[in-house]
Amino acid sequence: MPRFFRRLAEGVFDIDDLKARAAELADFVIAAAAHYGFDPARVVAMGFSNGANIASAVMLLRPGVLKGAVLFRAMVPLEPDPPPALSGARVLISNGEVDPIVSRAETERLARLLQRAGADVEVQWQPAGHQLMPADFSVAKAWLQSIK
Repeated sequence: MPRFFRRLAEGVFDIDDLKARAAELADFVIAAAAHYGFDPARVVAMGFSNGANIASAVMLLRPGVLKGAVLFRAMVPLEPDPPPALSGARVLISNGEVDPIVSRAETERLARLLQRAGADVEVQWQPAGHQLMPADFSVAKAWLQSIK
């Protein structure tokens, strides 16, 4: 299955590859902003599962590249040391209550990690597993409208 970065097993990431791919994505956003003339400080990433994990990795490894993120079914990609400064960043995490891949504890761990870094984090729970539901999009739409 195509992924933004390599994993070694379910929920076990190749951290070196994750860091390299997050750097590539951050560099792409910065280059695209320069080329197309938009403010990179206004970019909000949106991703599902592996896409959510790479978005949160970009936030954690390259603070300031993204204004925020909508993370569907996300888990902690890595824990940078030292922690980044994410003051002013906003994040919505929308995860499933019965997700067999991303547990409630893992979701809460990601929220705490981002909050400790200074991000404003909102967590929404869906009556779902590891699949997107219509409620995910409703929550994301309302959240995106609130951060204009």
